[in-house]
Amino acid sequence: MSARRDALLILSGGAFALLIALPLVALLSRTLPGGVLGRYLTDPQVVAALRLSLLTTALTLLLTVVLGTPLAYLLARREFPGKQWLDALIDLPMVLPPAVAGVALLMAFGRRGLLGPVLSALGVELAFTTAAVVLAQSFVAAPFYVRSARAGFAAVDPLLEGVSRTLGVAPLRTFWRITVPLALPALLGGAVMAWARALGEFGATIMFAGNFLGVTQTMPLAIYAAMERDLGAALVLSSILVVVSFLVLLTVKALARPGRFGLAS
Repeated sequence: MSARRDALLILSGGAFALLIALPLVALLSRTLPGGVLGRYLTDPQVVAALRLSLLTTALTLLLTVVLGTPLAYLLARREFPGKQWLDALIDLPMVLPPAVAGVALLMAFGRRGLLGPVLSALGVELAFTTAAVVLAQSFVAAPFYVRSARAGFAAVDPLLEGVSRTLGVAPLRTFWRITVPLALPALLGGAVMAWARALGEFGATIMFAGNFLGVTQTMPLAIYAAMERDLGAALVLSSILVVVSFLVLLTVKALARPGRFGLAS
């Protein structure tokens, strides 16, 4: 009976692994052999999409860490009225369809949106610009960082922070010297996941920022555009995203290992 059960488990696991692996192998087999990858890496559309994706995701990550870290600490350490509502609001972009997120951003920051008249009066236009790409990526990616950072801060024993403060260490210094090092694996894991989510963002970006070469056309949008004119470029960009995504997952799993950075499990 045990042997039959194990055989069924192996068969089920193998079928699922094949379902995931087969399309990825088929994709990579079209780009890695024969020098296809090297040939298209110099294509202007590919280069522009790569450059823009690296720039916007770096800005998104910076914005996410700067704004998301205090929020994550607040949620981990404080109780206040409306905390559950705020918690649910932060999670909402993770479950919203990306197209809905894009429409919502357009209705908030577009020329005819909620803040449109104010932004126009200040001479600022966000929709269909590179800044719109960063906003769209931040909207969908930041919750991944906040969730992970909150869990990391919550796992730090408040008594350690209390002891530091009783020794005369300022709260901000305690945060940087005690809390951040102990929560660092979760912070780094959340940052990597947020960056990867921003790199693969498509729906909100195309709705709020459009698809303009060199301005708003990130790698996922370039894949969409290339499918209509140049399959080779689409395959190369897709392969790059597959490899990067796989490396991101390996990095997150390595960071999540107990004992990283000299910390006990």
